[in-house]
Amino acid sequence: MNDAYFQRVHAQSPTRLWINNPTASETKAAIESGAVACTTNPTHTAKMYSHPEEHDIVERDIDTAIARYPSDADAAASVQREAVARLAGPFMDVYKKSNGKLGWVSIQISPFREDNPAAIVKDAHENRKISPNIIAKIPATKVGLEAIGELLAENIPVIATEIMGISQAIAACELYKKVSAKHKIDAAYYVTHISGIFDDYLKSVAPAGFSTDLLFQAGLAVARKQYRIMKERDYPGILLGGGARGLHHFTEMVGGDLHVTINWKGGAGDLIQQDPPVVWRMDNPVPDYVIKGLEEIPDFRRAYAEDGLKPEEFADFGPVVLFRTMFTDGWKKLESAVKERRLKIGK
Repeated sequence: MNDAYFQRVHAQSPTRLWINNPTASETKAAIESGAVACTTNPTHTAKMYSHPEEHDIVERDIDTAIARYPSDADAAASVQREAVARLAGPFMDVYKKSNGKLGWVSIQISPFREDNPAAIVKDAHENRKISPNIIAKIPATKVGLEAIGELLAENIPVIATEIMGISQAIAACELYKKVSAKHKIDAAYYVTHISGIFDDYLKSVAPAGFSTDLLFQAGLAVARKQYRIMKERDYPGILLGGGARGLHHFTEMVGGDLHVTINWKGGAGDLIQQDPPVVWRMDNPVPDYVIKGLEEIPDFRRAYAEDGLKPEEFADFGPVVLFRTMFTDGWKKLESAVKERRLKIGK
């Protein structure tokens, strides 16, 4: 297998590859290709259950969980943890070789519990029991940031996710500074920008006939500004690009001192096949005409401005809602699978 592309990216730039929601075989291939960590989300296990490579394994996990838990919700959480544990194992070698700096595997349980900071913290504590290289993945909403603050105070590694706007990223970074002024923190901290999902959302609200050239650059324009602010202000944390919907959501971020998570299918695997040249692009300026054009869309203005969103608006911001809807739909599928299996085997 030609895996030279990511080897060259890692050799020639500080940009690093994470793999998103992989199967077992994709995990092996990703690590061999240089992936330094792994992300999962609440859709992960439902996707694995519908995948021929993973179906039987997940079904065994469901059978075990329903024998142990009378609640479908609790059983689903157990199944999700088992699926993530299977990813944590292979990445432990990366974790150990990096002295705990890399090799992370992220986990989110039910998105329906993410309106309660105490529930988020409780789930994070339970998730950390899986393996030392488990990292909590928590939305940067007003409620989620409250939970993140509690976990940082305990020196627990965190990914602040579902970030679509500059104001969210600033809030996540300022939170770390505030907590670290009172508590010693050396745990990993990643601050996402979900560029591809942001692009999908903006396409859905853009006026008819709006320039596709401008829309192609929207999420990356916000990510570039976020990256610049984090560097200029010496903010804590590493930018983690996510929600990729095209290869450009990786290649356009190469050269940045940051990490990017992409799927294997349609993402990392394709880049290995295409083997493009390694070109530093993250610091490329976004022309004024692009920003001015995109600012004709109100939600781009809200995302791009440093004060575009108030904390109480983070959870209801359109692209955040779109992303979370994917998670709630995926979790409903998992709970439905648990319920159907319980009825079938009579437990």
